[in-house]
Order: sequence, then structure tokens, then C-alpha cells
Amino acid sequence: MNEPDTIRRMLAARTIAVIGLSDDPAKPSHYVSRYMQSAGCRILPVNPSLDHVLGERAYPSLTALPETPELVNVFRLPRYIPAIVDEMIALGLTQLWVQQGILHREAAQHAEAHGISVVMDRCIMVEHRMQRF
Repeated sequence: MNEPDTIRRMLAARTIAVIGLSDDPAKPSHYVSRYMQSAGCRILPVNPSLDHVLGERAYPSLTALPETPELVNVFRLPRYIPAIVDEMIALGLTQLWVQQGILHREAAQHAEAHGISVVMDRCIMVEHRMQRF
């Protein structure tokens, strides 16, 4: 978890499913995702409460996405991470980024045991800026 090579590889992803993306511009999920869009990433919002956000159609789950994301970025409370990992395993998704302030070690271990690379408790926007893309 949080290996420098893993972080660099994940930052190269161009299609990012964002679980918990809010339509409130003041929330980190919104402005971080907007930043990643401005850096050239396609954002696939995953939020069953929204129809559209950041100019993209929102989907109720990873399973409902019309395409396979390269990366899953999570803005949900720790208690939701195990179910997200299980859905990723079922779908064969291999890269999980869990935003700063969110940590679930058991879910990370379970994900890694199933071939999923994991970054947790890090902000993708901060890491992207540090990599000087």
C-alpha cells in the first residue's frame, strides 16, 4: 500500500471512477475531481443520488458504469470500503485510490490479496501536483 511506483502508475490513469462524487463545489470530491478533469482525465461519477455532475452522467455503482475505469477513487467513509473492494474484485478492477483521511487497513489487505493495487489516505490532486504532470 502507498508504494511510490504504485502512486506514479495510478496517476497515469486517464479514466477514473469517483465513488462519492458530490455536486457541491465546496466538497473535496468535487474540486479534486474537477482538478483531475482539467488534467485530462475522464471522470465517471458514482453516486446513486445524482443524475449528472461535472458534465458527466452519474451512475449508481461501479457495476453500472458503461466502461471500465483504469482507477477507482473513493470519497466514502471507511465502513464502505470493504463493499467497494468486493465490487472491484467481482469486476476485475485493479487500482484503488482512497482519499486522504480515509483508511481501512483490512480492506486494503483484502484488495491486495486479490491483485488490486492500493493507495489509501492520500489526496490524488496533491500527489498529481507533486509529480509535475
